[in-house]
Amino acid sequence: MAKIKVTPEEFKNFSKYILDISGIALDVGKEYLLETRLNQLINKLGCSSYSELQQKAKADFKKEIENEIIDAISTNETYFFRDKSPFELLQYKIFPDLIDRNSKKNPSLKPTIRLWSAANSTGQEIYSIAMTLIEMGVTPDKYNIKLFGTDISDAAIAQASYGLYNKFEVARGLDQRRLNRYFVKQGDRYKIKDEVRVMAQFKKMNLMKPFVGLGKFDIVLCRNVMIYFTSEDRKRIYRNISKVLEPDGYLLIGSTESLVNDIDIFSSKKYLNSVFYQFKDQ
Repeated sequence: MAKIKVTPEEFKNFSKYILDISGIALDVGKEYLLETRLNQLINKLGCSSYSELQQKAKADFKKEIENEIIDAISTNETYFFRDKSPFELLQYKIFPDLIDRNSKKNPSLKPTIRLWSAANSTGQEIYSIAMTLIEMGVTPDKYNIKLFGTDISDAAIAQASYGLYNKFEVARGLDQRRLNRYFVKQGDRYKIKDEVRVMAQFKKMNLMKPFVGLGKFDIVLCRNVMIYFTSEDRKRIYRNISKVLEPDGYLLIGSTESLVNDIDIFSSKKYLNSVFYQFKDQ
């Protein structure tokens, strides 16, 4: 397979195009990322340059090429129970507090848990959360559970919705007990069991677009995605997240990320080895 190099002018134009269609910012120095992730698509379409690929994408009224570009560029690192600490935070602090609070608000109704994973990728984060809830005895027969995952990539959402993973994907973050408990082997792959799958909903969503029809959430996870956005775009996304978060809700971001330069309406709180955020008047 031929390796096509991107010229400085092409990188300038193509990175602006990617920013326009996805909000993902590629700074100078990321030429290798463009070449690595789009080389297969360039060869598939018979393009001789990145300029030609951009022209073909813009001329494709069905936006199929544009979607393939987004799928390739937005492929993020993810695995089951990534970083562990956030899941312990949910299990030992946030879920118990939330269930207790919601139970007191409406004693005659099932307690409600509404959680949004805003950069869901291929579903491992949401399914890890579903497993955590099951192991706590928090199941749909006793609670109203809404686990909602979104991602900009069609391919990622398709895989998350189907819940099928290869050996490499399940080996990352899952021990043998959980693999046996929550998955069924299909050939050389593993499919998540229906009891877990039914707890989650997935939808394609671009965080740069208005948040329409989402409703309100008790918990929002937006982990390890803001590094792909400009400072101004991060501020806009966090403001939009604040509008769909309940007044006493919880925001979780990546362990190496901070809100300090982006938004000042949240205060950080620490439990065990994890940091979470709530509105300042909480």
